[in-house]
Amino acid sequence: MNLPNKLTVLRVILIPFFVGFMLADQPLYYGIALAIFCIASLTDLLDGKIARKYNLVTNFGKFMDPLADKLLVSAALVCLVESGSLPSWMVIIIISREFIISGFRLIAADNGVVIAASYWGKFKTVFQMAMIIMLILKLAGVKHMMFAYVTAGVTWIALILTVVSLVDYLIKNKSVLSENNNK
Repeated sequence: MNLPNKLTVLRVILIPFFVGFMLADQPLYYGIALAIFCIASLTDLLDGKIARKYNLVTNFGKFMDPLADKLLVSAALVCLVESGSLPSWMVIIIISREFIISGFRLIAADNGVVIAASYWGKFKTVFQMAMIIMLILKLAGVKHMMFAYVTAGVTWIALILTVVSLVDYLIKNKSVLSENNNK
């Protein structure tokens, strides 16, 4: 197993530890959960860069990397609902988008089409990660009023980018769903 794939596996292994500390419901444990989330997020950044730079792209990585990302973000969002930091309807929209795009990519792959990540999707990911980090910081005790406003703004931007990136994927790749492409 190459280094990028090991980083992806590490990200998956870190998820239960992250969830455990998030659900412990203590300011100190939120800090530990935040550190784990940041480390896991950095593995996401590193594995792709290393894989592309050193030509270490594998089928395992193509499958597991996006799955590990979705598992990490979904686990964080569910924990934030549990803590009362995020409304469940927002999380349903965000997680639904991930399922829709994953299904869309499966259909495309079945038709021999690869759907690359778009800039909207990348912006969405950055804002979702920032939102999660900020909400965990809030749980850990950061109470400044300006921080609360910025966190709320980032949360709404993340939600808007989630919907915009979904619409962008569907419009740019609508031919994947056409009858002509089905086997």
